[in-house]
Amino acid sequence: MIRIRDITLPPRHNVSQLSFEAAQLLRVSNSTIRKVKIVRRSIDARKKPDVKYNYTIDVQVSGNEEKILRNSRCKKASIAPWTSYKVRPLKTVPEKRPVVIGFGPAGMFAALVLAMAGVRPIVLERGEDAESRHEKVQRFWQTGELDPRSNVQFGEGGAGTFSDGKLNTGVNNPRIPWVLDQFVLAGAAEDILYDAKPHVGTDVLLHVVQHIRNKIISLGGEVRFNAQVTGLKTADGRLTGVEVGDEVIGCDRCILAIGHSARDTFRMLHEMGIPMEPKAFSMGVRIEHKQSLVDLAQYGQLSPDLPPADYKLVSHQEDATVYTFCMCPGGYVVAAASEEGGVVTNGMSFSDRAGENANAAVLVTVQPKDFPYSGPLGGVQWQREIEEKAYQLSGGYQAPAQRFGDFLEGRPSTGEGTVRPTYLPGVHWCDLHDCLPAFITDNLKKGILDLDKRLKGFADPDAVLTGPETRSSSPVRIVRSESGQSHLTGLYPAGEGAGYAGGIMSAAVDGMEAAEAVLKDLLA
Repeated sequence: MIRIRDITLPPRHNVSQLSFEAAQLLRVSNSTIRKVKIVRRSIDARKKPDVKYNYTIDVQVSGNEEKILRNSRCKKASIAPWTSYKVRPLKTVPEKRPVVIGFGPAGMFAALVLAMAGVRPIVLERGEDAESRHEKVQRFWQTGELDPRSNVQFGEGGAGTFSDGKLNTGVNNPRIPWVLDQFVLAGAAEDILYDAKPHVGTDVLLHVVQHIRNKIISLGGEVRFNAQVTGLKTADGRLTGVEVGDEVIGCDRCILAIGHSARDTFRMLHEMGIPMEPKAFSMGVRIEHKQSLVDLAQYGQLSPDLPPADYKLVSHQEDATVYTFCMCPGGYVVAAASEEGGVVTNGMSFSDRAGENANAAVLVTVQPKDFPYSGPLGGVQWQREIEEKAYQLSGGYQAPAQRFGDFLEGRPSTGEGTVRPTYLPGVHWCDLHDCLPAFITDNLKKGILDLDKRLKGFADPDAVLTGPETRSSSPVRIVRSESGQSHLTGLYPAGEGAGYAGGIMSAAVDGMEAAEAVLKDLLA
């Protein structure tokens, strides 16, 4: 295959044009082009409003590739690199089945690799299956009735299931194409294989995770829901089993992929003496604008031929970094609490991204030195304190909200302006200074004003700030060695909850690497 980079096409185009463009660049006839595969698609808006689509493609040709390349003298073309990831089945199945705790991205892909290797993993997920979980989440959003066992944080697919299903990552890892392939095989749209900023959408992801679960089961794995691990069994510094209520499941290898909100499990591990340390994380609010404002700022035009625009912004302040995270074009701010008596916000989009508003987390980095509480779980305690203050301020699971103009002036908001908040079960207009620490609010003010220089209208006085956003990542790291194991032999911490990932893709890759470490140990 020949790879051709930087093919630009106007917003309104047909992908069949790529074959013609390839023939022109390679100086061959159209009939020479046998197959075109899109490798990457992005939007170039640097010369707005002259917005272009930019493609990288792989082309299969009739004839000698090297000769065609030489004759074309095309600087954009080269031989396409070839990479692949394969899971090789073990020849001998271990007597004790490995256990995976948690069925978010890390646990799911760890279990998939183990199942494909033939070692029949047992997955223990504290929450419910996706369908039952979806019903509980919808009920919470509509009525404020929270189920602490099954919610936005806990259940099949993990916290990422109720987000935008964003699959872009800063991690450069050869496992990423394989992960994307698995999502497509499970029902995601094929464009995630090549879009520069791929997303699945919550509505589609709910079905995708069920298909992956069924694949694991078809390969001999087992997935148990409502199965919260309450303890570990050990002997002579080695793992010997896991406790699920009164049941003990014997195992000597366990991948710990508990997610960033499993606070009771963090405490259980800490009390057992599993080495843990406080970790830097971020907190802040969700900011909502009209999607049309973002489109105009990013594209310089409003066009039905362009997708809803996104953004990724950062501002470096004197004592912290303020940045946007988990940006959801055409999306919604959602209630994401997992504990009674606390308010947590997050963002999500459906696959069509057709909502009126755009939203993103605006976060302030906090270091362990900034925590008001000491110890490995100091960040957890701080998160909980802020979430409880928000609950008390709103008198329930309504989220504290404030227009940015009022936030800047330090006066309570009394209602919406031009932007209607999307958070369910509703917002409580107030002054966010009453539930967020001054360290956060001071940096948010400076940061949002600075980010307005990069995206015109970001500091719109009517932009809605809804908070708190406290669960962007884990405030804890579970220490592991180069072998991937905790000091407890046989325990493999992985993913966001263990402090080694930050998003669906990086968590999935970390889970795969944990599974590979288990398989390597089994072969030793």
